[in-house]
Amino acid sequence: MGHNHIHSASYSLSDYFLITFFVCMVILYIIGVRLSNRMYKKWSTLRTLSWVVGILFVSLTVVGPVADRAHVDFSMHMLAHLFLGMLGPLLIALSAPMTLFLRALSVKSARRCTKMLKNNFFRIVSHPLPASILNIGGLWLLYTTDLYAQMHENLYLYIFIHIHVFLAGYLFTISIIYIDPVAHRTSFLYRSIIFIIALGAHGILSKYIYAHPPQGVPSSQAEIGGMLMYYGGDGIDLFLIIIFCYQWFKSTHKTDASNAVLHS
Repeated sequence: MGHNHIHSASYSLSDYFLITFFVCMVILYIIGVRLSNRMYKKWSTLRTLSWVVGILFVSLTVVGPVADRAHVDFSMHMLAHLFLGMLGPLLIALSAPMTLFLRALSVKSARRCTKMLKNNFFRIVSHPLPASILNIGGLWLLYTTDLYAQMHENLYLYIFIHIHVFLAGYLFTISIIYIDPVAHRTSFLYRSIIFIIALGAHGILSKYIYAHPPQGVPSSQAEIGGMLMYYGGDGIDLFLIIIFCYQWFKSTHKTDASNAVLHS
C-alpha cells in the first residue's frame, strides 16, 4: 500500500503500555464488582465476562497480529473495525460499566456523577440521531476521502480515529439499547427508525467500498473488506436487534400488565 507503518512486527514500548492499560481496565472492573457486592446483590458474572471479552476485542485492534496486519491488509483492517466499532462496544455496553461504577461509589459521589451525566453535552451525544451521525457519518468520511490513507502516515490521526471509532460505536449502541442509566429516554419507535436508517447507511457504505476502494487499497482487498463489513456488520447488528426487540417486548408486556391491573 506504500504506507509508513506505525507498528512493526515486534512489540514496542507503546504496545506494552496499551497491554498494561487494557489489563488495568479489567482489574478495575473486577475491583468495582467486589465493592458493589459488599453493598448490593451479587453482580452478574455474565456482565463481568462481557466486559473482559469486550476489552479483549478492543485490544486486538491496536496490539498484536490483527493490529499489525491491519496496516497492510484492508480486509484485516475491516475485521479490526468490526471489533473496535461494533462488537467491542456492544459487549462493553452489555457489561453495564456505568451502573457498576455508580454502585461502587458512595451515595453522595454517585448522585454527583449522575447529575454530571445529565448535562447538555452527554444528553446530545447519547441521543440516537447525533450518535448515529457521529458513528456512520464518521465512517463515510474515513472511507470516501483520503483520511484512510492519511491515518497510516500520521500517528496522532491514527490514535484519534481509533478513539473516535470506538466511542462513536459505543455511544450509538447505548443510544439504541438502554442497559446503563441514560440522560434521556426516547421511544422504541423513534429508536427503531434511527436504527434502520443507520443500518441502511452502513450497508450502502460497505457496497461503496466494494466498488470504490479507499485511496491506496487494492481492489481485491477492498472487495473482501466490503463483504466483511456488510455481512460481519449484519451479524453483529442482529444481536443488537434481538436485544432491542426483547427490551421492546418486555416494555410492552409491562404496560399491558399495568393496564390490566388498573382496569381490574
